[in-house]
Amino acid sequence: MTVGSNNDGKSHTVDTIIDFIAGVNGGAACVAVGQPLDTVKVKLQTFPQLYKGAWDCFKRTVKVEGVRGLYAGTVPSLAANIAENSVLFAGYGVCQKVVMVICGIERVENLGVLHNCFAGAGGAVFSSFALCPTELVKCRLQAMRESQLQSGGPLHRIGPWTMTKDILRQEGVPGLFRGLTSTFAREVPGYFFFFGTYDFIKTWLTPEGKNKSDLGPLPTAFAGGLGGAALWAAIFPFDVVKSRVQVQSMGGKPTLGLFATLMQIFRNEGIGALYQGLSPTIIRTIPATGAIFVTVEWTRRTLNELR
Repeated sequence: MTVGSNNDGKSHTVDTIIDFIAGVNGGAACVAVGQPLDTVKVKLQTFPQLYKGAWDCFKRTVKVEGVRGLYAGTVPSLAANIAENSVLFAGYGVCQKVVMVICGIERVENLGVLHNCFAGAGGAVFSSFALCPTELVKCRLQAMRESQLQSGGPLHRIGPWTMTKDILRQEGVPGLFRGLTSTFAREVPGYFFFFGTYDFIKTWLTPEGKNKSDLGPLPTAFAGGLGGAALWAAIFPFDVVKSRVQVQSMGGKPTLGLFATLMQIFRNEGIGALYQGLSPTIIRTIPATGAIFVTVEWTRRTLNELR
């Protein structure tokens, strides 16, 4: 069963619910596999001057904060990934149907790579609204120690709920959507390449006369991993900007907009700063997004068999 719903006359609502549940499970699998390196990525993006590289950041985080420090922000990260992937895969399935209607295609299996690219970009519009608040809390928790060191204040640890309440008290509901423009700039083109690469690799790996749904977990994980790598390679500078905006706005401090922040980083720190944290991100994303697609495909196949 390929990602996306079948157009076989069954309820579109049930299809969307199945896609939503599959996305929930996929998001949980992603966090289980990739959280420590995501923490390293955020630290390098927001405080690159404090570390020599990914391995230095990893070692110093474990030394100062313990292994627990690598899992800072796990609860909001889990919430973020579940929120993003559930809405993303549900939206992706809906957008696939829209593309089918526009292009006069009868079945999801007949959609081409470019069709799935645009369906993925459409699904990302919906998932960005679900992702931004939880991603904001996650990034601030991950970079909390460095923020406190820079401000000269006392070091203290707070949890995701306290962080959320602080944001609402100081900045109101709009404060939860700091970095929304950067999130759109990251998510929409990112998932264009994400789903497109996944579909292209699965098509390439499928033997002649077979269906993409016949591929097992290993080729599915391989295709998903390359899809994740394509996503991050394409949009990483916007992720750096998003992380900076979300962390630097802590406490309601004013921040520059998307393109002003992008140009400020480029002028003051060079183009290399826009790719700080790319190595741990790619290392993390291949198994993490592989786990997403294997879990999503398995969940969809299992639930469709129960219909």
